[in-house]
Amino acid sequence: MSAEESANTPDPTSHPAAPVPAPPRVPRPPSSPLKPAAAAAAPAGGHSDAAKWGRVAENGAVEVREGDAWRVVGEYPDGTPDEALAYFARKFDDLAFKVRTLEQRAAAGGAAAGELAAQARHLTGEVTDAAAVGDLAALRGRLDALTASLAEASAAEAEQNRAAVDQAIAERTAIVERAEAIAAQDLSKVQWKQVTGELTELFDSWQSQQQNGPRIPKGPANQLWKRFRDARATVDRQRRAFYADLDEHHKAARDAKSRLVERAEALAPRGVDGIPAYRALLDEWKAAGRAGRKADDALWAKFKAAGDALYAARAEQSAAEEAESAPRIEIREALLVEAKAVGDEADLGKARALLTRIQRKWDDTGRIFPRDKERALDDRLRVIEQALKSREEVDWKRNNPETKARADGMSRQLLDAIEKLEAEHAAAEKAGDAAAVKAAAEALEARRSWLRALDG
Repeated sequence: MSAEESANTPDPTSHPAAPVPAPPRVPRPPSSPLKPAAAAAAPAGGHSDAAKWGRVAENGAVEVREGDAWRVVGEYPDGTPDEALAYFARKFDDLAFKVRTLEQRAAAGGAAAGELAAQARHLTGEVTDAAAVGDLAALRGRLDALTASLAEASAAEAEQNRAAVDQAIAERTAIVERAEAIAAQDLSKVQWKQVTGELTELFDSWQSQQQNGPRIPKGPANQLWKRFRDARATVDRQRRAFYADLDEHHKAARDAKSRLVERAEALAPRGVDGIPAYRALLDEWKAAGRAGRKADDALWAKFKAAGDALYAARAEQSAAEEAESAPRIEIREALLVEAKAVGDEADLGKARALLTRIQRKWDDTGRIFPRDKERALDDRLRVIEQALKSREEVDWKRNNPETKARADGMSRQLLDAIEKLEAEHAAAEKAGDAAAVKAAAEALEARRSWLRALDG
C-alpha cells in the first residue's frame, strides 16, 4: 500500500463516516452485480435478516427490497458490506421498536386514541421510503392495521371531547353569568368583603377549568373571557370608588378624633370639674364616625386614658368625702334610733316637737357621701315623718271646729228625727198597724246608725 493510500485509509478505531442519504427510489434490474452478503459473517447485533432484505452494490450503494423492486437507501463508503447492511438494519430495528412500542401503548389503553392515531400516521410517514433495510412492507401493514383499529376509538374520543368542550363552555358561561349578576346589582349596598371573595372564587374556578379542563375553541373562549373581564372591571371600579370614599371619611373622622383627644387631654388639670366637659367630648366622639379599626383603637386608647385620669380624680375625691362622711353617718343613725320615739308618743304635739328637733339636728350634720347612702338614711327618716303626718291628718279631721259644728247640727237633726219616729212607732203599735210599725222601726234603725257614725 502506498503512502497516499495509507493516508486515505480510515482509522479502524475512529467513527465511520456518516452515510450518504438515499436518492429517490429507482428500480434496479436484478442482474446488478452484488457482493455476496450471505458469505460474510453476520454483523454484530444479530441482523441475520439484513441479507434477505438488503444488498450492497459494487459502487457501495445499499439497497432494500420492496416487493420485486430494489430501492437505494444510502451508501456506507468507509465500511464493509456487512457493516453497511448492519448500519441500515439498525435503522430498521429503530423503526420496528417504535412500531412495537406504539402497538403496546394502544393495547395497554390509557392513552388518547387520537394521539396514538396521529403518532401512527407520523410513523407511517417515517417507514415509507425509509433509509433502512428490513421488511418495511410488514411494518407498514402493522401500522395500517393499528391506524384502522384506532379510527373508531378516535371517533368516539372526538365525540367525548366535543361533549367535554360543550360542558366546559356551559360551566364557564355559568361563571360569566354569575360575575355579570354581581356587577349588575346595586354595588353601593353590598358587603365588599363578601363580593370580593365570591369574585375571587369565580376567577379561581375559571383558572382551574382553563388549566385542567378541555381546551375551548378560541372564538367562544375569547368571548366568554371578555364578558368575565368586563364584569370584574365593573366591580373593581366600584370597589375602588367605594374604598376611596371610605378613605376620605376615615381621614375626616381621624382628624376630628385627633382634635378630640387633644381637647380631652387638656382637661387633666381641671380634675373632677373636667368630667362634664369630657362627657360632652364623648358625645362628639360618637358622632365623629369610624376612622378605621387600627386608627380608631389607637385614638380611643388615648381618649379613654384622658377620661380615666379625670374619673380617677373623682374616685379619689369620693373616697375622701366618704371618709369624712363616716362620723355624719353615725350621727344620723343615732337620730333614727331617737326618732322611733315619735311613733310611740301619744301626744301629737310632743311627737311633732320631738321630730322637729331631730330634723334640725339631721340637717346640721351636713351632706353625706356616697349619695346613695344619704338617700337611704333620708328614706328611713321620711317613713317616720309620713307616719306622724298621717296621725295629724286624722286628728285634724276629728277636731276641726267647722267639721265638728256640721257634725253637731246633723246630730241634732237626727235626734229630732229619731224622737219623731219613736212617737210614730208607738202610735202604730197602739193602732195595731203592723205595716206602719215595721216602717217606723226600719227608719229608726237607719237614723240611729247614722248617729253612731257621727259620734265616732
